[in-house]
Amino acid sequence: FRESFRPFAPAVLAEKKDAYFDSEHATPYMTFTAPITKAIQYSQSAEAMNNKPFMDKLYVARSSLPAVTHVDYSARLQTVDGQYNSRFHQLLTAFEQRTGCASLINTSFNVRGEPIVCTPQDAYHCFMATEMDFLALQNFLISKDSLPPMFDTNRHFETD
Repeated sequence: FRESFRPFAPAVLAEKKDAYFDSEHATPYMTFTAPITKAIQYSQSAEAMNNKPFMDKLYVARSSLPAVTHVDYSARLQTVDGQYNSRFHQLLTAFEQRTGCASLINTSFNVRGEPIVCTPQDAYHCFMATEMDFLALQNFLISKDSLPPMFDTNRHFETD
């Protein structure tokens, strides 16, 4: 239920941050934005972009990380290092080994109008009430197809 004008946040291996972002600081909590490096930006004619209506600008890929790049070529960065978040660092490292990309999309786990998920029960309810297919909780990967319907089938989140 994410709005098209609100990109996801990138989680990136801390040691590979400089390949993607112009930031001198570690940002482990998605609390700051950083510019996307020129190296991964797609060149757009500034004049052509200026002549587009605002909503049309949202659908232009601005970098090789399009799901996280804001209209101003920034992103709400999360750096991940092996000391403070070793499991996530291992996941990003494995993803980079398979794809050549050291970044994944990330976001806070909630939907508009609901608080951020804090417990496994919150995670389950949010998962079941959205169109997500899988939920990872610690060492478990839960597929929605493998679960019985949620006991409260009338519960759903507002999308407006």
